Amino acid sequence: MKTIIKLAPLWATILMLSVPSHSTELVYTPINPSFGGSPLNGSFLLGKAQAQNKHRAEVRERSYAERFQESLERAYINRLVREVSDLAFGETCDAATDPSCEPSLFNQDSIFVSGDYQIQIITSNSDSITVQITHNVTGEVTVIEVPRFG
Repeated sequence: MKTIIKLAPLWATILMLSVPSHSTELVYTPINPSFGGSPLNGSFLLGKAQAQNKHRAEVRERSYAERFQESLERAYINRLVREVSDLAFGETCDAATDPSCEPSLFNQDSIFVSGDYQIQIITSNSDSITVQITHNVTGEVTVIEVPRFG
C-alpha cells in the first residue's frame, strides 16, 4: 500500500503528459486607445480617471460689484471691437446728419483703462486704425494695426 501511495504522483504525472494538449499563441491586445486599444474604451477610461482624481479647482465666489464691473468691461470692449471693425470696413455713419446713429467712440483718439491694461485707439492715420494695448504692471506694449478698407 505504501508503494502505491509513493507511485501515485508518478502515475499522475505520466498520465497528464500522455494526454494531448492544445494551445495557441498568446496575443496581447491593448486597452488604452492612446496605445493602440479600441477607441470605444476612451470615454470609459476617462471616466475612471476623473473618478479617481482628488484635485479640484479653487472656486472663488465673486461679489455682485465684481460681476457687474466685468460685465461692463466686456460690453465696452465689445463695442470697441465693433467700432474698430466698422471703421476698418467704412461702415460708419455720421451722428450729426443721421439721428439713428450712435455717436462714435472714435471722434478723436481714445484711451480705455481696464484692470492692468490700457487700450489706446489711434485713428489719426487715414490708412489704418492703430490699437495700442499697454500692460500697466509690466510695461509690455502690443500694437495692432487694422487697415481701413472703406
